[in-house]
Amino acid sequence: MSAPAHHLPPSARILVVEDEDNIATALEFLILREGYGHDRVASGAEAMTRIRATHPNLVLLDVMLPEVSGYEICKGIRMDPSLSQVKVLMMTARGSAVERTKGLALGADGFIAKPFELSDLRLQLRRLLSAGS
Repeated sequence: MSAPAHHLPPSARILVVEDEDNIATALEFLILREGYGHDRVASGAEAMTRIRATHPNLVLLDVMLPEVSGYEICKGIRMDPSLSQVKVLMMTARGSAVERTKGLALGADGFIAKPFELSDLRLQLRRLLSAGS
């Protein structure tokens, strides 16, 4: 079976909000290989400033961050009407039903548990980035 053609914004940009360098490096590798643009911040405190400045198509957001949690960032994105087009994919090491429910209740578009399979992440990115086009 051949993969379905996906229609992505020509310059889909993903902001990675992840404090662990090894995970961020793996994510950046996948994102670049998929042909998306990317940017990264390593702390929750920097995230909203960068999101407002760059309006990424998708924020790949870790739940557990120094200073400001991924939940707070997700809530901040959803409370800002100018960011209504920004998709949010939350990542957590604890993939529990409670965390997933909380993330989705705050407006996350998807949820992926760490450690994740790259194929799962790729599918989620394609799903979310093609949804808005």
